[in-house]
Amino acid sequence: MKAEEIKEKRIRLGLTQKEFADALGLGRNGDRTLRRWENGESEVSPLEFKAIMNFPENPPFSPPDNPRFTMIDLFAGIGGIRLAFQRQGGFSVFTSEWDKFAAKTYRINYGEIPTGDITQVKTEEIPEHNILLAGFPCQPFSQAGLKKGFEDTRGTLFFDIARILKDKRPQAFLLENVKQLRGHDKGKTLKKILEVLKEDLDYTVHVEVLRAADFGVPQNRERIYIVGFYNPLGGMDIPFKFPQPTLEPTRVGDILEREVDEKYTISDRLYQGHLRRKEEHKKKGNGFGFSLFNEGSTYTNTLSARYYKDGSEILIDQGPNKNPRKLTPRECARLQGFPDEFVIPVSDTQAYRQFGNSVAVPVVEAIARNMVDAIENSVGFQFVNENEIIF
Repeated sequence: MKAEEIKEKRIRLGLTQKEFADALGLGRNGDRTLRRWENGESEVSPLEFKAIMNFPENPPFSPPDNPRFTMIDLFAGIGGIRLAFQRQGGFSVFTSEWDKFAAKTYRINYGEIPTGDITQVKTEEIPEHNILLAGFPCQPFSQAGLKKGFEDTRGTLFFDIARILKDKRPQAFLLENVKQLRGHDKGKTLKKILEVLKEDLDYTVHVEVLRAADFGVPQNRERIYIVGFYNPLGGMDIPFKFPQPTLEPTRVGDILEREVDEKYTISDRLYQGHLRRKEEHKKKGNGFGFSLFNEGSTYTNTLSARYYKDGSEILIDQGPNKNPRKLTPRECARLQGFPDEFVIPVSDTQAYRQFGNSVAVPVVEAIARNMVDAIENSVGFQFVNENEIIF
């Protein structure tokens, strides 16, 4: 009976045995353990069975009952930007994410199945909305400098943001990207983006680089944020300012779990490889190599999507008699400011990719708060329809 209940639970969640085993924290070879339970080959303990049955099936982050504004979430990943704006009263009317594993995490946490590849979605299929949200990839514009404006961005994913802004004319947007966007292609990429947003699409635009560690997140993560307000809906009169750093003290120990499975301790072979490469870099006079942190560290390096490979950018010191360890997926979630209620329904490898690609939620929430307050305290939330302003 228990075997059937376990299998039915997993199928309802839409998870593989590997994904469910990792999500339950069953440790190394957990998928084998789960398979034996489902097949009735071994007996699940009452405590383990309770944990399985209590695994959340209802999305923990449902839309607000009394929304203040509507939004769309493009290149959504696992919804870090959405979560920040939803906390400010945002109601998502459309989501796009092409990666099936990220879409699975999104569905379980928000109860919404994202539409796939945004390049295949016509703008008329996208509902009207107040705010457009997008964390988009950084790509060069092959025709940059030809002074065609909007058309210069064809062939890039920014073009899909631009075409939606052009057709839907939302009152505001937030775009997020890596800090290196400022210098990408000798500054031409950002220059073209701002030119299109301001001159072709008629938005008042604000740009800033913010660091996660300045907003209570123990991670030295810098990202560029581009905020815009549509001029025909009072964009120039909206008194938006980027949030000031809170400068609250941060400590890596605050995001670490008390008990960690041994599978996260790196092998002797991998550790020796890290030590060897670090010594080679030292001889060359540069500081590259793995980075070690402990509970007392103020913050870590930036978590990247490649963390699953060897964890070299963030390793946790376990003392002189034990190899360091990688962060657990839950610790990665905390390092990005996700609450512990956020469900991780995928394998460790996918979880590392997803959190590495996501955003520091508290930073985005601070921006969202300022955007929403600035709009509500000045012109209020509005829509454009048939070239007329509708209040």
